[in-house]
Amino acid sequence: MQPADLEAEPVHRRGGSAGQLYVQVLVAIVLGILVGHFWPDTGVALKPLGDGFIKLVKMVIAPVIFLTVVTGIAGMNELRTVGRVATKAFAYFLFFSTLALFVGLAVGNLTQPGAGLNIDPATLDAGKVADYATKAHEQTITGFLLNVIPETMPAALTGGDILQVLFVAILTGIAMALVGERAKPLLNILESATHVVFRLVAILMRAAPLGAFGAMAFTVGRYSIDALANLAELVATFYLTSALFVLVVLGLVGRFAGFSILKLIRYLKTELLLVLGASSSEAALPSLIDKMEKAGCRKSVVGLVVPTGYSFNLDGTNIYMTLATLFIAQATGIHLSFGQQALLLGVAMLSSKGAAGVTGAGFITLAATLSVVPAVPVAGMALILGVDRFMSECRSLTNFIGNAVATIVVSRWEGALDLDRLHATLDGKALPSEADPDFKAA
Repeated sequence: MQPADLEAEPVHRRGGSAGQLYVQVLVAIVLGILVGHFWPDTGVALKPLGDGFIKLVKMVIAPVIFLTVVTGIAGMNELRTVGRVATKAFAYFLFFSTLALFVGLAVGNLTQPGAGLNIDPATLDAGKVADYATKAHEQTITGFLLNVIPETMPAALTGGDILQVLFVAILTGIAMALVGERAKPLLNILESATHVVFRLVAILMRAAPLGAFGAMAFTVGRYSIDALANLAELVATFYLTSALFVLVVLGLVGRFAGFSILKLIRYLKTELLLVLGASSSEAALPSLIDKMEKAGCRKSVVGLVVPTGYSFNLDGTNIYMTLATLFIAQATGIHLSFGQQALLLGVAMLSSKGAAGVTGAGFITLAATLSVVPAVPVAGMALILGVDRFMSECRSLTNFIGNAVATIVVSRWEGALDLDRLHATLDGKALPSEADPDFKAA
């Protein structure tokens, strides 16, 4: 199903509209950097613009996920297909999320970004990270499974937790599939509602340049570009590692799946700029669902893989976690043995899932990991608090690209990918006139 506002629009016009938004967001980011740098107080005052746009997008994330997942599952011929897609998706997530943790650990050991700082942990201000540590502690104590289950079904749509929305949507879709033909009228209503919601998304995206401008102005004005100088090696190492992971690891995955990672990045350039400006991959979640369907991935697969990937396929966050932990250990003169690093890896694998969907998930997940690995002081997080916002942007970009790749790969495994449509879309060409109707209307 394509969003109502774009479904009948010619390909060349869609490309022109996307290109126009891309330029607007790019200009907005540059202006935001300039305002934040030269007039920092003004930049900080513009924070409501970025926050307001994020809230607008988050307002529609729950209905987008709910409607996409429910209609996708309810439209499947057999429930066994749901289980098969979910199994393949989670196998992919587990493998590449773990690989990302290993990559961060390996790079941290090789480059030693924190070595030589010789910081006494007793001199660190633990109060700066107290709130993050408390949230992480509550997250792990409450229990991951209990957090997935909402108090009521409507609460899942209003609580802002992606996992809860996904949980209720999957159960509802399965129930409708079991009911069968008698659920057809409700399915028709939900499919019509999907058109309305995606039209709403298109309207909200017109405010993307304003949101990106405000968010970037605040980031630079509040933390200043000069803050990067003190921890330049860590930030540069993280950005370079993430870039290599995307271009080399995910690039090879794309090559085996039959597409170019560079063409995919070009196809998603508007969304990536939006993620960069807002420092949040959630800002582009609705657009990612839309674009993956347009690129030839079957709607039912997109509806399962994209939302679950936002919680379980966090490549950028995982690289950050192990790399940042090693940086803190090295900066405070703490040597981690092979056994302690293995423990760190195991804890990170669990905490990266347990803290999913929490605001500031990357920093909170790091706090959760450090709280279980006592050799590294949680107070050490104060060392990177000033530059975490800059690294958050890279985390979000890597997570976003990783989920786009996962969607295409799982669709390919499932036989739910129109390769001709994918190649035409990524190449910017007119879509095939005789595309598989299953991909148009599924």
